[in-house]
Amino acid sequence: MAFVSVLASGALFFFGTGLTPIPVLTWLAPIPVLAPRLSGWKAFAAGAIAYLLGTTNSWVFYSGSHDMPLWPWGLVISVGSSLAFGLSTWLFHRLRDRSPVLAALAAPAAWVSVLYLVWVSNPMGIQGTLATTQADFPLVLQISSVTGAMGVEFLVLFVPAALATLRLRGALLACGVAVIVVSFGALRMSSGPTERVALVASDQKGWAADLRTDRSLLDAYVAQLRALPEGVQTVVLPEAAFGSSDPGILIPPMEELARRFTIVVGYAEWTDAKYNYALTFPGAARYLKQHDTVSPPGHSLAFAKPHVGVEICMDVNHRNPSAAYAAAGARLLAIPASDEDENGWQHSRTALLRGVENGVAIAWGGRQTNLLLADGYGRVIASTPTGTTGFTTVISDVPLGPGATVYTRFGDWFSWLCLAFTLCHAIGLLRARLRKTKIVSTRRDEVA
Repeated sequence: MAFVSVLASGALFFFGTGLTPIPVLTWLAPIPVLAPRLSGWKAFAAGAIAYLLGTTNSWVFYSGSHDMPLWPWGLVISVGSSLAFGLSTWLFHRLRDRSPVLAALAAPAAWVSVLYLVWVSNPMGIQGTLATTQADFPLVLQISSVTGAMGVEFLVLFVPAALATLRLRGALLACGVAVIVVSFGALRMSSGPTERVALVASDQKGWAADLRTDRSLLDAYVAQLRALPEGVQTVVLPEAAFGSSDPGILIPPMEELARRFTIVVGYAEWTDAKYNYALTFPGAARYLKQHDTVSPPGHSLAFAKPHVGVEICMDVNHRNPSAAYAAAGARLLAIPASDEDENGWQHSRTALLRGVENGVAIAWGGRQTNLLLADGYGRVIASTPTGTTGFTTVISDVPLGPGATVYTRFGDWFSWLCLAFTLCHAIGLLRARLRKTKIVSTRRDEVA
């Protein structure tokens, strides 16, 4: 039975997570390893192996990735997340007989606790979690405006865990929580003023065309921007679309075009080091990417307009600067990006989650990714892959976000609550184990 459960959960995780998930399967995946009665190491192993089988859906991508190669980082992610799910499975089975409701709460709390610790300690942040699989269901995502995306992460495990207790009370609790979350989402979502945004990306595969030796790509971009229809207000180009030791060549044509609309373009400056900037026009203001494993990081915000903040790609893997922008009044984030084709959907939806968390619309423009326009409630306005022949352009009216949320103000309070909950129960289980060991030892002494 345990073997069949592992295979079933593994198959559901395989299709319900990863780079192209089937969202409904994500909710079903934990049930096969939670419903049977397992104990001790068997419970832990069942959860860990099932999740590990699911993560193999990304191994082909990892094997060809230069950002996240299979060895060692792809395997670190797979094994680490599998151990975390094994812990959640073990905790569920350990508490199930004592209190089914407590078990249903403890499993997702443990998962969120581990995930959160990885998130805040990893320089690359985190993406592609269970919450990301639900990125095209905005009714579910609205809870993240209060709890952060970790609240969605919790929910996706809590509901199946409650059902897996095989108790009427657990099923009613799961249904009740689901109804509350969806109702909150329906009540929260509204509409507001719009901004017409254009995303323009070439099929360029390399990093930062050097303007000192080749202006052909710049000329091609200028032609594309000149051809944009009237009414466009903001344009976003990819991360490191151009580069040199001095952006002087880039400034004149962009300033000319900026008479019609605001432009945000990724730019790599090569001087004493490689600096990963976004330049905004008019004005040629610079935003230095805050989270980068190669380039020196920046620390300041930059606004293309009073309500339009600027980030770059991997910045969305972290809480800030998105929350900082929302707190400073941003209603739209313009984000030059660059991915590796296959992970474009996943990474663009990570940006979407940051948008819902903080009430800001998202303009995700990049190459080898998914061009994405989404409002501050996570409703996708436009989404299309790039990397095809020539240029890809997306133009649409994007409703501006409502602005700073509960999560923007109070931060990761929900994750800390999960940490405290998990720690308290871990200590309680440890003390119970020590008492049991002491009683057994005392009885042995008495017999002796």
